[in-house]
Amino acid sequence: MSKRQNNDRLLYIAKLGRTVGLHGEMKLHPFTDFPEQFVPGEIFYTKARIPLVFENVNMERELVKLQGIDTPEEAKRFTNVMLYTTYGRTREMCHLEEGEHFWFDLIGCTVTEAGVTLGKVIEIERIGAVDYLQIKTDDALVKRRLPKQFLLPKQLPFVEHVDTDAGLIIAHGAMAILEES
Repeated sequence: MSKRQNNDRLLYIAKLGRTVGLHGEMKLHPFTDFPEQFVPGEIFYTKARIPLVFENVNMERELVKLQGIDTPEEAKRFTNVMLYTTYGRTREMCHLEEGEHFWFDLIGCTVTEAGVTLGKVIEIERIGAVDYLQIKTDDALVKRRLPKQFLLPKQLPFVEHVDTDAGLIIAHGAMAILEES
């Protein structure tokens, strides 16, 4: 699926928690590396695509107030509601540095090394300070009795080049990691 095709897909980025105060403020539990998305006036969605607009945001205290919700009783209806944005809106709101990529753009990329297809990225895991690509091993390599999945650190020297438009990640040393997994 290309970037353009998935721009309207929903991306989970936060969960609303308990009510705080007398005016319907709620605790916000972010699930994103980009808190700059949480600004007054921004529209988020429930899983059922019901729009919710942030009226006020205090990221220091991780509190938000939803537009049109003015009492704790009204706000309690939204306790534990998961908040989503779209992939396209995330691309618009979030600034990436050179060499950074959105995780959702990496999922589905083919990983190759020295012209050999090793597999496809199926998930990304953060372990400590390092992001790891979880790779489903190519069937041809699984037939050679190599593991069905393996983890590859998403950093140099293991990931040499990423082209999300082409859906390609060129790796170095990944075959050795696969063989030792």
